[in-house]
Amino acid sequence: MFELMRACLVVSCLVWGFPMAVAVGAEKDNAEYRVYVGTYTDGDSEGIYRLALDRSTGRLTRQGVVSGVTNPSFLAIHPNRRFLYAVNEVGKFRGKSSGAVSAFAIDGKTGDLKFLNQHPSGGAAPCHLVVNRSGSHVLVANYTGGSVASLPIAKDGRLAPAVSFIQHTGSSVLDRQQGPHAHSINLDDQNRYAVVADLGLDQVLVYQFDSGTGRLTANTPPSTTVVAGAGPRHFDFHPNHRYAYVINEINLTINAFAYDARRGVLKQLQTVRTLPAGVENTGSTADVQVHPSGRFLYGSNRGHDSIVVFAIDQNTGKLTYVEHESTGGRTPRNFGLDPAGEFLLAANQSTNSIVVFRIDPRSGALTPTGHQSNVPSPVCIKMISSVPASR
Repeated sequence: MFELMRACLVVSCLVWGFPMAVAVGAEKDNAEYRVYVGTYTDGDSEGIYRLALDRSTGRLTRQGVVSGVTNPSFLAIHPNRRFLYAVNEVGKFRGKSSGAVSAFAIDGKTGDLKFLNQHPSGGAAPCHLVVNRSGSHVLVANYTGGSVASLPIAKDGRLAPAVSFIQHTGSSVLDRQQGPHAHSINLDDQNRYAVVADLGLDQVLVYQFDSGTGRLTANTPPSTTVVAGAGPRHFDFHPNHRYAYVINEINLTINAFAYDARRGVLKQLQTVRTLPAGVENTGSTADVQVHPSGRFLYGSNRGHDSIVVFAIDQNTGKLTYVEHESTGGRTPRNFGLDPAGEFLLAANQSTNSIVVFRIDPRSGALTPTGHQSNVPSPVCIKMISSVPASR
């Protein structure tokens, strides 16, 4: 079992750019993970919550919260695990139509967060962000603003003002698609291309990314179009970076793509539904993630309140249905996969709960552990080892 988990972790380290020897050693010696939870603060939530996940049992323990942070809905962790970044999903910031991105230092011993600084995201309602492999920039997608931006990161983790900004234009066929809505931004493993799922345009756009300057420029071709009214939301690369997947919020489907890493080009392979056969298309999807091993794909359904599981054919990238598993709550948003691929943590926004599932390493199927934690309005979950990374 350990050798399988180790293999999964090695793949994950290669994909995300962590120093492999440090990461593998840390996981071997580490009995728990630090879990950071982004939330909406327009209700009972205070900000970003920190929990501990026991690797032997799946038990979650609340350990702290950083308060005074407005709508830190989505999080990203620096490759060195010393810094955390959060969007501030608001429509106005410093009197302008913009949200913000906030930077925090992670205490290596305790995992506590210390606020560093904050800068405008360039567009209203930022909803997703990513840190590039070298840790030099944060890239952010602005939903209401329909735009993307790149912000430099200093050596001390602080953010500088955006050095690149691109405003999307256009529309699609539905009322909620009368303008662009950039919903996620992801980088390939070489940090050469940034991929943006735009719900309003029914497009998955690709940008060339210069990790030295932070500049984003349209690729050739600039995008791949999905079926009208699909509403692409979140995106994830397969660890081998030959395949990629986008989950469509509106028509509750997932598109599988072949990915040409040299040219940054996506080619559609397959479309699958995220709901069980015979179930009416109601509700919406939220997140999609590939297991660290590259063998399974998971997607969340709001309304049906489930995680759908697919097996991935390693030779073709195509998906085969495995199961649906109830999330044990309502309105699942993002979910967390731990670095070794042992657990899935589902964030149920409407029932204020994070529910823990164990992953079968052979089939990818989910089994409830019986453990959960109450967190107000959880949206995003990020996990790291509690052993500090090298400085």
